[in-house]
Amino acid sequence: MKIRISADSTCDLSPELIRKYNIGITPLSVIIDGQVFHDGVDVTPRDIFRASDAGKSIRTAAVNTFEYREFFEEQLKTYDQVVHICISSEFSTCYSDACEASAKMDNVFIVDSRNLSTGSGLLVLEGAEMAAKGMDGKEIAETLKARTGLVDASFVVRTVEYLRRGGRCSGMEALGAKMLHIRPSIIVADGKMHPGEKYRGRYEHYLKHYIEDTLANDSTIDFNRVFITHSPSEEGLVSFAIDKVKSYGLFREVLETMAGCTVCCHCGPDTLGILFMRKP
Repeated sequence: MKIRISADSTCDLSPELIRKYNIGITPLSVIIDGQVFHDGVDVTPRDIFRASDAGKSIRTAAVNTFEYREFFEEQLKTYDQVVHICISSEFSTCYSDACEASAKMDNVFIVDSRNLSTGSGLLVLEGAEMAAKGMDGKEIAETLKARTGLVDASFVVRTVEYLRRGGRCSGMEALGAKMLHIRPSIIVADGKMHPGEKYRGRYEHYLKHYIEDTLANDSTIDFNRVFITHSPSEEGLVSFAIDKVKSYGLFREVLETMAGCTVCCHCGPDTLGILFMRKP
């Protein structure tokens, strides 16, 4: 049986990983001053930041029901079943739209990742590995649903201004963070974003403490792989984080990926996250 694993563009997997694991991608829309672009297709994160600096209106839109239906129908011309992993239903209507589009397709299975970025991407790669082992679509989907709570996803941002514009924090919180030069961390849990620790200083200082805090409870970490996912960032920031994570010697695979346009719209430049799985 041929199984197609697919995901929204918000899974933030690199082109190399998408090719390696044969992942189908449904791009979300990015709307800049009324002009519609597609995440990972005809717009880049740097385009987003330039438009934002120019004062242009920027918003994102979910993959709609029609787009999902067309995608699923096209996949089923080649594959027997499709397992599609969506960004958390708390952040977008992608999950509900995908469920509606596939309602009459008994060979399409939709998974609410309860996460975003490579927090979802971790589940996507696990799904691809399950498919390679011969598991059927329903079993893969049920297994992934049971594992959503094991994803450890967090990130630290340079500025909360992008989160404020997206309604993820208040104007007063954004002002306070700017005045105090705070680099707040955000934790994704239960499908939602929650405030984490607050850091200060240059990246060498705050990233060191963020990574130490994130990897402190290593007895429950699944050391199979870890993602270091970032938006376009200050030179040296990403390599510092990679070297720091590798210095622990814990993970069999350390993967670097660039956050896509949808995620960058809400997190801004110089955002960096550490994402991995916990043991059951």
